[in-house]
Amino acid sequence: MVGKTLNAGQICLAPDYLLVPEEQLEEVIRIATKTVADMYPSLLSNEQYTSVVNERHHTRLSSYVADAEQRGCRVIPLNPANEDFTAGTQKIPPTLVISPENEALCMEEEIFGPLLPIRTYSQFEEAIDHINSGPRPLAAYYFGSDKSEEEAILHRTTSGGVCINDVIFHIAQEDMPFGGIGPSGMGSYHGIEGFKTFSHAKSVYSQSVKFNVAKLGGLLPPYGKTTEKNIKAQIKR
Repeated sequence: MVGKTLNAGQICLAPDYLLVPEEQLEEVIRIATKTVADMYPSLLSNEQYTSVVNERHHTRLSSYVADAEQRGCRVIPLNPANEDFTAGTQKIPPTLVISPENEALCMEEEIFGPLLPIRTYSQFEEAIDHINSGPRPLAAYYFGSDKSEEEAILHRTTSGGVCINDVIFHIAQEDMPFGGIGPSGMGSYHGIEGFKTFSHAKSVYSQSVKFNVAKLGGLLPPYGKTTEKNIKAQIKR
């Protein structure tokens, strides 16, 4: 919930959704509700909880909530002081959307706001399959102490980075490469990785003046036994 309320979720690394064991759903909702209340006893006049950046994005996020409600999803605004968000504000309370279908807007579109869909699974394998069925994420976050589950997240899913029992803060580790993969971005920066990414490595090949290496390797005509040998070595059977 820290990651989802920081800048009201308007951070590229904010969690897009939660996957939780179905038997722990109500406990997760309870903890999320209490955590938000502890961090933000009130929201509207609280300078530590920010607004959505502009009216267009407020309308966009509100449409995701309306879409979830129309689909019959359980929508839970986390509003500790029971404040009125219907008029005169661009703030949106942290909002849980329970068990949205894949076609729901909050699951199809990038959220970039304080909405948090929660999906459940009965077997952990379902969580792995769900992650792998979508575009490669910028980050994956695993909470738990089960080492086999942790290893599955690390080795059987693909993401730009991973946090164990935390969110977002891998970007603050200056010696670790940070970046995405596939749709979430290419290349990394920070530390030596940043130097490599933002520098141009010029490749220079210098041919020997004493003999032609390509000819010696059978790469120039007329071709002969060395050529045939090299071709056979390159063929994978």
